[in-house]
Amino acid sequence: MRTSHGPSLPRLAAAALVGTAIEFFDFFVYGTAAALVLGPLFFPTFSPLAGTLAAFATFGVGFVARPLGSVLFGHIGDRRGRRPVMVGSLLLTGATTVAVGFVPTYASIGVAAPLLLLVLRFLQGLGLGGEWGGAVLLTAEHAPAGRRGLWASLPQIGPSAGFLLANGIMLALSTALTDAQFADWGWRVPFWAAGVLALVGLWLRSSLVESPAFLSMEEPARLPLAEVVRGHGRLVLLTAGALAVGYAIFYSVTTWSLAYGVERLGVSRSVMLSCIMAAVVVKGALTPVAALLGDRFGRRPVCLAGCAVAVVWMVPMVALLSTGEPLLMFLGFLVALLAFIAMFAVIAAYLPELYEPRVRCTGAAVGYNLGGVLGGALTPIVATALAGEGAGVPWGVGLYLSGVAALSLGCFVLLPETAPAAVAQDAITA
Repeated sequence: MRTSHGPSLPRLAAAALVGTAIEFFDFFVYGTAAALVLGPLFFPTFSPLAGTLAAFATFGVGFVARPLGSVLFGHIGDRRGRRPVMVGSLLLTGATTVAVGFVPTYASIGVAAPLLLLVLRFLQGLGLGGEWGGAVLLTAEHAPAGRRGLWASLPQIGPSAGFLLANGIMLALSTALTDAQFADWGWRVPFWAAGVLALVGLWLRSSLVESPAFLSMEEPARLPLAEVVRGHGRLVLLTAGALAVGYAIFYSVTTWSLAYGVERLGVSRSVMLSCIMAAVVVKGALTPVAALLGDRFGRRPVCLAGCAVAVVWMVPMVALLSTGEPLLMFLGFLVALLAFIAMFAVIAAYLPELYEPRVRCTGAAVGYNLGGVLGGALTPIVATALAGEGAGVPWGVGLYLSGVAALSLGCFVLLPETAPAAVAQDAITA
């Protein structure tokens, strides 16, 4: 049995939060660029609709890569520890994001441009596939049982912070620059900034120590993925299905809605970004509140409540978006994101508690990232196709999102409760 001096939990959580924010900044800045400029720059021979679909397809490749990244980094996390995952994933994601900022456009190198974009997006997704497992597990496995949901939720604020940073920079650039300047070089600036942010994250994570759950294991799993498939295959599929709605909500709001509002409704980039960012601010601020509810009432009931709200709200959200009115769009986005965070603040503790420590990094991360393929990779593409080029409210998009939410609700119903108040044994330290 290996031992370690315990770190300051606030310092550990802060390092996990900042690092997660940086990695999700890298991931989200690509989504914003895909919604605003990548179509005409990298797929200029396509129609505007087809160009947007193609740009969203490269965006989706990152989600396809994330489960592969969770297998790769999950193996490292279960065999070598959670800390190496946090460092390695940050390095990979940061380096590939910077490289995207230097890719020449189609006008310069032809078809090689979108191919390079595709490869870099895949590598970016590979890195992010390992980030969540490392950051959340290291925090959750250090946290006291009664407040595990709260402490584990802090890295879940990272995606909100990363999104706000990415879109804040995009908003500032799109406001300060002309359309020509933004399309020429302005969109590249956030990708270049990722290099500086990655260095900051590495410095913050350099002093972290390994989690007690990993150090207490007598013998790590030899082949974590094989053990997960044999012993927890049904659990992985249920968690992936349960989490699909969260990804569908988040990327319908932050990526598809942005493209739809700018291209179809004629709303300015700055107004759309401001509406979305305001809703994300509230969502981020309420993340610890949702996590505390999970500690108090159980993980599963809070997830079920958030998912039920999503089932009934996605059609009204699309209707409010279609008005093009900032306050109504903000309301639609806000309620959708509150339903999202009711689930995703809680699953930071919920998923690790579902798996034994020897395969936890692989099992939790694979389930989490497979949900991203179902809900995140497909949603902007399907929503753009369903919206088409016709006038009127794209009801099909709302019905599609409600259908995903109904599927996830069924999966949550089939999952067990894990909160310490609801079970006799504390699974996280078993």
